[in-house]
Amino acid sequence: MNDSRRAQHVRRRRSVHPGGGSATVAGRLVDTSTPVLIVKLGRYPLHHGGVGAIRSLGRLGVPVFAITEDRFTPAAVSRYLSGHVPWPTTGLEDPQALVDGLLRIGRDIGRPAVLLPTDDEAAVLLAERADDLAGAFLYPRAADPGLARRVADKYGLHELCQKHEVPDADAVCPRSPAEVEDFARTARFPVVAKNREPFGRLRAPAVGSTTVVESPDQLLRLAARWPDDPGVLLQEYLPREHAEDWIVHGYLGSTSTPEVLFTGVKVRSWPPHAGITTSAVVVDNAELAALAADFAAQIGYRGILDLDWRYDRRDGRYKLLDFNPRVGAQFRLFETRGGVDVVRAQYLDLTGQPVPAGEQVEGRRFVAENFDLPARLGYGRQPRTLPPLPRRRAGTELAWFARDDLRPWLAMGARMVPVIVRRLLDTGRRRLAVRREAAAPSTRDLTQAL
Repeated sequence: MNDSRRAQHVRRRRSVHPGGGSATVAGRLVDTSTPVLIVKLGRYPLHHGGVGAIRSLGRLGVPVFAITEDRFTPAAVSRYLSGHVPWPTTGLEDPQALVDGLLRIGRDIGRPAVLLPTDDEAAVLLAERADDLAGAFLYPRAADPGLARRVADKYGLHELCQKHEVPDADAVCPRSPAEVEDFARTARFPVVAKNREPFGRLRAPAVGSTTVVESPDQLLRLAARWPDDPGVLLQEYLPREHAEDWIVHGYLGSTSTPEVLFTGVKVRSWPPHAGITTSAVVVDNAELAALAADFAAQIGYRGILDLDWRYDRRDGRYKLLDFNPRVGAQFRLFETRGGVDVVRAQYLDLTGQPVPAGEQVEGRRFVAENFDLPARLGYGRQPRTLPPLPRRRAGTELAWFARDDLRPWLAMGARMVPVIVRRLLDTGRRRLAVRREAAAPSTRDLTQAL
């Protein structure tokens, strides 16, 4: 069956605000009649960012539609969803087929809708095919349609940082087994291995997720399974005992200036130190906000962004590690005192309405409750540093539980148990392998191994 035909018709459901209308944001009356379509490519049904976007917009009365894997995902059962499209994609379909499927959904919705991607692949597709989608949808457009792909490409981002003198971690992108071997001879370990680019990580991932490689031997064992051009980035490891993890979320309008820009500290992640954010807190950081805004303006970026930075205490610099050209899963950590988050800011801007200015809510916290417990166990007593956090809390946003929208939380729980068990087992296996490697006597030197 043609990939575009797999996009079923919108299954409309009775939501809280099915027709849209008006609402008050930061004391201003706003028009909420324009619908929104949440776009995802690939299979990841337990995505709290999509649920957060549905709730944030749906509570205003915006008609929200979403692409889902099936009709029982947490996003699909939210009471704030006006309709969903069961369309299980892989991200490897022909781009034209994906565009055709989106246009078909647009015809079903019946009026131009704001697009909101929740993964890098979807963000790249929407940016590069903006001309084809322009009549049916509203989406931020940068002067360079290829910019989203470049910032989402780990080595492309490294090159942009070098060009614009933005601090980042040293990185190489080996193109052959020989280059991996050369790197192993001279590099300082540990290093971080990441899949380099969108789509490639779905087609032939070099690593399952961001991986800390402890030794040359471990790298060579990984590389033994890689193809000639593995699509992997090998990045300098910034020791966690000398570093702080910061996040920046924002929305930049047509002039590449921030309509909203937020800063916070990542407290925990799962897997530990290298995965999704499970706990974070809003902390004002004017220096980092200025650094992020200047970089985004220099490259001409427009739209929602989610940036990961690491403050290196050894040299006193913030170093950019990741640039996600879409809404981050933990975006609901941040909002202004008037209730504007990045999703609402994009909606207002693209529908021709002013975005109310306002300060971020300092001390606000976020917890992804399904992964934070294993994250706490995973961190244990490992050495790490945190900057001073606000003593006064300003409320906690949970990723899943909401009194006014319980069904996504229940659906998450039904799907979560096997995921937690599998990840805990994987983490245990990795730790055991590292311990065995450290305990085993070396029978040959690195030169012989190569």
